[in-house]
Amino acid sequence: MKLLTGDDLDAIALSLRVAATAVAVELPLAVLTAYALSRSRLAARVLLEAAVTLPLVLPPVATGYLLLVLFGRAGPIGGILAHAGIVFAFRWTGAALAAAVMAFPLMVRPMRLAMEAIEPEVDEAALTLGAPPLVRFFQLTLPLAAPGVAAGVVLGFAKALGEFGATITFVGAIPGETLTLPTAIYQATQTPGEEQHTLILCLVSVALAVGAVLASELAGRAIVKRARPSS
Repeated sequence: MKLLTGDDLDAIALSLRVAATAVAVELPLAVLTAYALSRSRLAARVLLEAAVTLPLVLPPVATGYLLLVLFGRAGPIGGILAHAGIVFAFRWTGAALAAAVMAFPLMVRPMRLAMEAIEPEVDEAALTLGAPPLVRFFQLTLPLAAPGVAAGVVLGFAKALGEFGATITFVGAIPGETLTLPTAIYQATQTPGEEQHTLILCLVSVALAVGAVLASELAGRAIVKRARPSS
């Protein structure tokens, strides 16, 4: 028995592709949402935070079904996109969309906390010197919150890499198209005599997750080191 089959390797590659695409596409929105949460007044903040947190409290299967209803070929959004040649349901792009939705709250939280930790006097001083909002955001807020942004990226990537419930509901498990690593693990657990195969896939998943955490730690340290003034 081979340690990993061709379908396994395809599932691993697809999972990495889906996770990277999900994080890359939603990163600007996550940063802007975190900034809005860190600056919003109480009522607006509660509503926005509730909307951001919704994917975490809903069952993943329910989230996947809602995505299917909205972005399926017969859905109000998916129907319009289908006419433009953009299809999400039962495509790898749909897996990336499902992963992005599920990972979004975990990306936003550390970014928001990092932005909230910035002393208000920093922004007030820049405002006093006449710096416009975009300059303050890109030259002060974003660099100071960089460790939180890096942490959010890695958390989002790890979540997207392990996403299962919403993905299988929205796009199924088509080998070579939507069969991701978590789905491959689930299928292996349902097959008698595949215990060793399941364990190997789980170890691969653990290795990828540990690699993401180590990359986050190295990136965070590098960012902090660069931010420190040279003596």
